[in-house]
Amino acid sequence: MTKDSGAFRTIGELSKELNIKPHILRYWEDQFGMLQPLKRAGSRRHYRPEDVEMVKTINRLLNEEGYTIKGARKALTGRKTQPAKDVTPQASVASEGPMAPTVKEDNGVMLKELKTIRDRLSSALSQA
Repeated sequence: MTKDSGAFRTIGELSKELNIKPHILRYWEDQFGMLQPLKRAGSRRHYRPEDVEMVKTINRLLNEEGYTIKGARKALTGRKTQPAKDVTPQASVASEGPMAPTVKEDNGVMLKELKTIRDRLSSALSQA
């Protein structure tokens, strides 16, 4: 019997569902302040649906995309919990993750466009 997607999950259930050992989930709680499952009597953890999505996102960043803990933390800082498939690294964390070459290319294109705009403005001001 599987739980409804909106149901709370214990650390054991989440561990089995996502194939992540419970001690890793507890470690991630320490490393990622935004991951705060409810703790009931005896410090039993209960993960809400948004906590489950956060764990999926953290797992994807660390184990699939190759981020460091520090880089994943920066990628998630200031964001509300989003489904794992919708979270993408921000340009400000490019040095921590695998997207650095793409960001440098984007910066080059952006710089070229800004220089073109500057030249047009300069030309317009000199004609005025």
